[in-house]
Amino acid sequence: MSLRPIALTGPLLGVLALVLAMAPAPVGPPDAGPRERPAPVASPSAVPQKLPTPSEAEPEGSADVLAIAHRGASAYAPENTLAAADKARELGVEWVENDVQRTRDGELVVMHDATLARTTNVEEVFPDRAPWRVRDFTAAEIARLDAGSWFDARYTGEPVPTLERLLERMTVNHQKLLLEIKKPDLYPGIEQDILDELRDEGWLSPYHVRRRLVVQTFDADSLRRVHALNPAVRTGFLGTPEVAELPEYGTFADQVNPRYTTVTPEYVAAVHSVLGAHGRPLEVFTWTVDDGPTAARLAGAGVDGVISNRPDVVREAIERGERDHERDDAWGGAGR
Repeated sequence: MSLRPIALTGPLLGVLALVLAMAPAPVGPPDAGPRERPAPVASPSAVPQKLPTPSEAEPEGSADVLAIAHRGASAYAPENTLAAADKARELGVEWVENDVQRTRDGELVVMHDATLARTTNVEEVFPDRAPWRVRDFTAAEIARLDAGSWFDARYTGEPVPTLERLLERMTVNHQKLLLEIKKPDLYPGIEQDILDELRDEGWLSPYHVRRRLVVQTFDADSLRRVHALNPAVRTGFLGTPEVAELPEYGTFADQVNPRYTTVTPEYVAAVHSVLGAHGRPLEVFTWTVDDGPTAARLAGAGVDGVISNRPDVVREAIERGERDHERDDAWGGAGR
């Protein structure tokens, strides 16, 4: 029997095309070779995120109230020591306040009091050197002192740090420094010495002066000198100037930092209404507060930072107050 070819007319061609389109694609054998697959879609956590470079980072604003460790976390470790800075880091506190003075031979050391007697064993090591003033001792002599055992035996042998060592440790800890010049009238030229040390340790880079460093003091003339020597450095005046004087402070300061007992919402608002040396509203870091209710009240008054020996207590009180405020706002919104 002979087969005759079927003429594929237009209608038949259409049917054949439809059948072929509906047929499943053939599956090759396991050894048919690699097959092209769609590229996998990365999960959001696997996608590299571009982090801002220091030059792109925004300056810190005052939307959040900062908890600042006073002389380090000095309720838990001896004040103005590397141990106190480390304790602040352990507590998750970025900003640390420390004090700086100068030795007889020109070394900058981290110490609050003008004398060494309260926080070191200087009276035992140098019994005939009363009144044991910082400026009367060399750096090598101060390095022999124990600045920890007065606080707790666990810290026996903790040294008085130089500013250089503190800056090195804070760099490792990724911390930020609120540096107070103590008694600048006792140390003529200390402002330049401090700026030189900050520069040598890399703390005068644009990123540091914008986000990681503030220099403060009770002495307005000393603060003016810091600003004149390096206008890029942010500065804070310790005290409560009259409201009428605030514009003058704004010419050389970025912060006005009053004792907490003098803070009112009205005063904070007056400070915020004045532009500081870098063209932004003056900030308010208040001191020294160790209890939660007072910290929450000050946060409610609008301060930008609270300096505390117990920065963890202050931080929790501030955060709790913010949560309560958000909850109250949510309930208020629901009722409107």
